[in-house]
Amino acid sequence: KHNGMADPLPYLAASAVSSVVTFPVWKAATIGQSGLTSSGHFLEAVKPPYRGSFAVVSGRTWAQALIFFGSDKGSTWLRRQGWSSATSSVLPTLLISAYVQVANQPFVRSSVMLQGDPQVRFAHQSPSPILAVLQYLWRTEGVKALWLGTGVSIVRTVPKYVTAVTAKDKMEEFLAPANDMQGAVLRSIKKSLAASAVGSMVTNPLDVAQNEMYQTGERFASTVKRLQREEGSRWMFRGCGKSVVASAMPLALTIFLTDTFLQRHG
Repeated sequence: KHNGMADPLPYLAASAVSSVVTFPVWKAATIGQSGLTSSGHFLEAVKPPYRGSFAVVSGRTWAQALIFFGSDKGSTWLRRQGWSSATSSVLPTLLISAYVQVANQPFVRSSVMLQGDPQVRFAHQSPSPILAVLQYLWRTEGVKALWLGTGVSIVRTVPKYVTAVTAKDKMEEFLAPANDMQGAVLRSIKKSLAASAVGSMVTNPLDVAQNEMYQTGERFASTVKRLQREEGSRWMFRGCGKSVVASAMPLALTIFLTDTFLQRHG
């Protein structure tokens, strides 16, 4: 058990599989939040082409692996130093998820724009679409444009991981140990789904606002005012169903596979 926990490989493998499997759902959720398709075209949205898939999958792989591995190791270390259970669960996840969000932000923005933003349609024919979008943003708006919406990204993403990891840790403390692997897997799925679904619903308005910011280049306050003026409160629920699925699925699958790989690896 200890050797498995010290080895990041099971976390990396679980995150990689989860990111690949759930990429089409991420694509559909992103398009839905951007207002680029109606809710009735979900099946169309999950179909190819999968533009920017390598950047999305690789970015989510290392980010999720680092968050879950770092939170497990950091939580264990803090508990040994005498910190409370709540602090030990929240602090490592908070710091690590904020760091990976800042590091991934340019690739997040370019990947989102590739899913249907007409101003970067030229990049669809490029051998490296992500690089083409990054160059376009740098040339037209400056280097700061690459990190547009970083604050919103942190506010909307960090609570999802903090909630999921904290719920996972709390459930581990209060639930009786499973008698077999199937019981352990079911418990992991239930706790991760519940935590990630709540986080996704709470932060969906921030997802929508950020996607709008990517398309228009507006600041957060201006974007929210415009959306409220044009759509009323409806904008806050745009793509919410797809967003919950897109967020809950990779978290649940990552936790599920990590548990499985750790048991096999350990």
